[in-house]
Amino acid sequence: MAAKGVIELPHIGIRAGYELSNGSYDSSKPTCVLVNSMCTTVSLYRDQLSHDKRLTGAVNLLAIEPLGHGATTCVAEHFTYWDTAIMALQVLDALGIQKCFALGTSQGGWIVARMALLEPGRIQGILILGSSMDAETAQTREIGCWDPAPFVRPFIEERWAAGAGGAPTPDFMVDDEWIASIAQLGFGKAATPENTEFWTKTLREVYKGDEGRRKLRMATIALVERDGLLFRLPYVKCPVHWLHGTEDPVYSPEIPKKQIKLFTGSKEAKLDLLEGGAHFLNATHPKEMVEAILQMASKYGQYVNGNTHDS
Repeated sequence: MAAKGVIELPHIGIRAGYELSNGSYDSSKPTCVLVNSMCTTVSLYRDQLSHDKRLTGAVNLLAIEPLGHGATTCVAEHFTYWDTAIMALQVLDALGIQKCFALGTSQGGWIVARMALLEPGRIQGILILGSSMDAETAQTREIGCWDPAPFVRPFIEERWAAGAGGAPTPDFMVDDEWIASIAQLGFGKAATPENTEFWTKTLREVYKGDEGRRKLRMATIALVERDGLLFRLPYVKCPVHWLHGTEDPVYSPEIPKKQIKLFTGSKEAKLDLLEGGAHFLNATHPKEMVEAILQMASKYGQYVNGNTHDS
């Protein structure tokens, strides 16, 4: 399901969907922002937000839905991942959170990297799961990554186009083929009838009617036409922990092997390749994800009464 909490923000008329563990912010604990993957919602992290008492007892979890996802909307028709990064930082402002760690799955990975670039003094560390810091390029395809353009082009140009003369599409419903691709690429062998049914229902609720069609179309355009970050990665100063599955069908494990070396300005940059891991690592390796959050929060910052004490 989409987030229930919504905050109005100044940047391009955004209303940002979010969910906070335990329902409120505890300034005595460190905070970790969670940014979901393409065509999912804060519910990607529902087990961590609602059921992992060890994690939520130690860390505030703040899940934020990117532009084009879940309950998040904006006045502007066009947006990029830089807009989502600015949005996420403004959510922190609105909630009175001064500093945080940030974790992102797939597109969430390059969003949290942008957050670290935009406000290096605020982001205490980033955790990247199943992602790439590059654009969708011929070079990435040469080392085994996906090629999304041929698949998404018919959706963008035809199936998700406006009606004749730009007319609204009140009867729009996201395609079954699109839903199936999200489940297959994201969960891989971890897909179950239960989570497939859950995400089918969720996507049909989020991407319906004219607004849903436009959200989905623009989110997909942002994905396939995004800019790369490779030359910017040395400017990331905070610690970086990259987790990547060996069976990720979207981004080859060769991607993090090469790109983790580009975080030359970081306090620490390390990579863990998780055997059998899918694209959505919190589905196949939730324990490793939780341990990574707790270890980074313990090592690189304790947030006590609003004051950060970096170790």
